[in-house]
Amino acid sequence: MNRPWILAAALWAAAAAAQGQSYALEVDGLACPFCAYGIEKQLRRVEGVEAIDVDVKAGRVVVTLAQGRALSEAQARKAIEDAGFTLRGFHTGASP
Repeated sequence: MNRPWILAAALWAAAAAAQGQSYALEVDGLACPFCAYGIEKQLRRVEGVEAIDVDVKAGRVVVTLAQGRALSEAQARKAIEDAGFTLRGFHTGASP
């Protein structure tokens, strides 16, 4: 019997495994798109960063790194402070 849902589930699992680790950063002081740009610019300097999603209103930044790469709280704090903001929280396993 042909079961396309098995193939779909396998593809979904492979895609999930290929993604790297995500981190949620809570940032104080975000107020505008220019703020978001400054944070993105600093985080892009961290080796392995693949995606950055900034929610200015919530003061939340989700950073996704390449498979096998990690972001330490110290690295995140430095990038956020270099952009002129304060890191309030650091959480692993965030969803973008």
